[in-house]
Amino acid sequence: MTELSIDIETYSSADLGSCGVYRYAESPDFAVLLFAYCVDGGAVRCVDLAQGEELPEDVRAALTDPGVTKSAYNANFERVCLSRWLGMPTGSYLDPRQWRCTMVAAARMGLPLGLGECARVLGLSEGKMKEGAALIRYFSKPDGKGRRRLPMDSWDRWETFKEYNIRDVEVEQGVWSKVRRLEETPFDRELWVADALVNDRGVLVDLDFVTSAARMDEDYKAALLEEARQITGLENPNSPSQLKEWLSRVTGFTVRQLDKSSLDGLEGRMQYWPSARRVVALRRELGKTSNKKYPAMLECVCSDGRVRGLLQYYGAARTGRWAGRLVQMQNLPQNHLDDLEGAREAVRRGDADDVELCYGSVTRVLSELIRTSFVAAEGKVLHVCDFSAIEARVIAWLAGEGWVLDVFRNGGDVYCATASQMFGVPVSKHGANAHLRQKGKIAVLALGYGGGVSALEAMGGSRLGLSEAEEREIVWKWRDSNPKIVGLWATVERAAIAAIKTRRAITVNRGVVFEYRWGCLTVTLPSGRTMVYPRARVGVETGDGWRGDHDSIEYEGVNQTTRKWEAVRTYGGKMTENIVQAIARDLLGEVLLRARRWSLDVVFHVHDEIVVEASADTPLSLVEAIFNEEVAWARGLPLKGAGYTTKFYKKD
Repeated sequence: MTELSIDIETYSSADLGSCGVYRYAESPDFAVLLFAYCVDGGAVRCVDLAQGEELPEDVRAALTDPGVTKSAYNANFERVCLSRWLGMPTGSYLDPRQWRCTMVAAARMGLPLGLGECARVLGLSEGKMKEGAALIRYFSKPDGKGRRRLPMDSWDRWETFKEYNIRDVEVEQGVWSKVRRLEETPFDRELWVADALVNDRGVLVDLDFVTSAARMDEDYKAALLEEARQITGLENPNSPSQLKEWLSRVTGFTVRQLDKSSLDGLEGRMQYWPSARRVVALRRELGKTSNKKYPAMLECVCSDGRVRGLLQYYGAARTGRWAGRLVQMQNLPQNHLDDLEGAREAVRRGDADDVELCYGSVTRVLSELIRTSFVAAEGKVLHVCDFSAIEARVIAWLAGEGWVLDVFRNGGDVYCATASQMFGVPVSKHGANAHLRQKGKIAVLALGYGGGVSALEAMGGSRLGLSEAEEREIVWKWRDSNPKIVGLWATVERAAIAAIKTRRAITVNRGVVFEYRWGCLTVTLPSGRTMVYPRARVGVETGDGWRGDHDSIEYEGVNQTTRKWEAVRTYGGKMTENIVQAIARDLLGEVLLRARRWSLDVVFHVHDEIVVEASADTPLSLVEAIFNEEVAWARGLPLKGAGYTTKFYKKD
């Protein structure tokens, strides 16, 4: 036996979707019901563990045998659940080095993450059984009264459940036969293991603080809702339709939306209707959703006080960047409070009046304190470190925009330097022409991928007081100042079109290689990793207002608007963005691998930042050093990492 393909069906009263697999498998009533497997691609067998059948000795031994590769679709689920089934304690899990994830292999090919959708897109003759979802609801979750249904409650369904379990292994094998053609690089393999170990380690949460914060938010919003009821007389002031009708009736305004920007406008127009103005303010407070992260933490925290499984490896198609799970660390609110310690203690005491008196709006304070829920263990600290302006560095390096690279090499402020280049005057952050720095900053952040005025608007141009004329000026001055970056967009687009049309490998800047393989456009990055655009083709666009009368690139993927798998158009600027973000992802991957080699315990990472839990005598400089060291495949790219040390996570 060299390879064991596995799919299991389980039971737990914990809700997998909200608590994650680590907490799910910790539930006292957790059980593995069915274990389907095949050895070395042979016939699939299902072991009915719920009915007392036992795994064959060689299969059970293979689970811990380093000489046998275990594979599954979303392998982390099987790995964690089987760790619990084998009796391993919290914090100890089967070695990820012995596992392979077919879902990750599919994601590398730009395919959907769901097994059923992936099989459908690949056109497999045997797809995932449609009865699966209903069977999982029936056997894997408690019924409406909290009871577990057993095989004897429906023998017919149980037999179908076993067929479903077998089919999933067969489908996984079918997917693997298609996606294995894109070989995993040693770098990506090592990084997948490192990622699994980060998720296994998890991060400690301050349970007393989180519990108090969740309760305070619930109580405070209940009081606000009651106040809104008293003012409006509405049964449910949270109902958008009821509230819009009430506001229109009271003020005479037509209220169409209640989103944040609409509420901002409404509040400013209601100085003559104090009751309506107060209701709009209450709506703003009640509409804050970020504080739902507190009960989310309580839902998924494990018995040792750690939250695990916060990161989804290869969660973003093509770029391979991580996606957030459970608490969604990728969109944590920033903190601006001067006295975080004092605010945390007031919340811990449950003193909402003190919070409001000393720090302002309770909901805003709780939102700003979300980050501080994640803490270092007793006797340890958190070293938080991130790359400085990583995308601006990468795109300048990729394009060969020398003056930008010189700014970074000399430790300059890229926003000031950009404004100076654009407007032809010296710009200092706190000195000469300081007002221009903001224009340089928004240009750097918004315009690197071919965007124009709309990109500046999306970055908040009008909120910064920029007129449309000023935005147009910024676009053209930035483009004039960065001709090589502008040229990169066209280079990328021409290379992609040529690769698809000619079937030849086209090499461009920094050794990025465009090829047409397996009906896909592939882009091999400097790290050796490959991005894939499935079923890519070139067509001529004629007069639909998108790109004019010239060749356009189209591939299949998940449409970010419809969330459906369908044809997606792309262009040079967008592909440049993909490449830059993929390179930035690989640079963070190098940092994670260095951290592992230095035995630094990364507890999570967000965007271009890692958080290390370390003993108090481990210097921050060690973490910063792994950011600043040049990467072998990115010679000449000036990297800089800066960090800080804290007992609780925060935005420094």
